[in-house]
Amino acid sequence: MKAMRFTPPGYGGRRRDPDEVKRDGWREQGLLAVSLDDQRLTWPERELVRQLGERLYGARLDKTEDKR
Repeated sequence: MKAMRFTPPGYGGRRRDPDEVKRDGWREQGLLAVSLDDQRLTWPERELVRQLGERLYGARLDKTEDKR
């Protein structure tokens, strides 16, 4: 039996870190993924992100609330 000469999609290669995936998503598709806990943002920037998220997707679940 011969060995495979190629690597199927999703196998092998290097795994990209989350920031690289976010950067590529922004540059290639105009998608923005931002954490409210990102310390690179100032408080007004984090507040803007929170307000945009609530406007587009509704209020977040409270961490103490049961997630069913």
